[in-house]
Amino acid sequence: MHGVIRDKAEPGMRKNDLIAEIYHASVTGADEYWGDYPAIVPMAPSGIDATAPHLTWDDSPLRRGESTFFEIAGAHKRYQCPQSRTLFFGKPPQRYLDAEKAVLEAVEAGLERARPGNRCEDIALAFNATLNRLGFEKDSRCGYAIGLSYPPDWGERTMSFRTGDKTLLVPGMTFHFMPALWLDDGGLEITEPIVITGSGASCLCKTPRALVVKD
Repeated sequence: MHGVIRDKAEPGMRKNDLIAEIYHASVTGADEYWGDYPAIVPMAPSGIDATAPHLTWDDSPLRRGESTFFEIAGAHKRYQCPQSRTLFFGKPPQRYLDAEKAVLEAVEAGLERARPGNRCEDIALAFNATLNRLGFEKDSRCGYAIGLSYPPDWGERTMSFRTGDKTLLVPGMTFHFMPALWLDDGGLEITEPIVITGSGASCLCKTPRALVVKD
């Protein structure tokens, strides 16, 4: 699905047309795994709309000089695998490049703490400490449990990566590590679905972890 966005998105393309392409990939599935319907519809805000989460789409065209984040999920037999990436047409402002660097470093710090015996809050503390050191703040949770879900939510509403959540991590737990940043004029989402293993965290997807920049 993210490959479809990278390949097909162009300036001037109506957002609903791109969402139709995303849905086609979603339902077609991958390899022998057919695509079930996700528990939340694709979220794809652009520009100033991307300063807030959970907005869907309309028929507005994709534009140069603004970001669009795509928060989407693959689903199979009701199991949900959400992941987000951010698309930018043209040269991103330095603020976005700085935010990308901060998020990527903070994600690595959080993933290092995502291991059995640690607690959910340990991931948030490591993530936020790194993010703050690099000049950014996030005042909401940076992840939550995922699994088998129906609309209206692919989150399990149980555990969260936030200060104060002392739930112990054990092998087999699955989460959406969701370190979204909302800036003054847009948003940046580079997220990872992960599973806790006996030795640490394993990412469920191989999507390149970076801001997607197209001319």
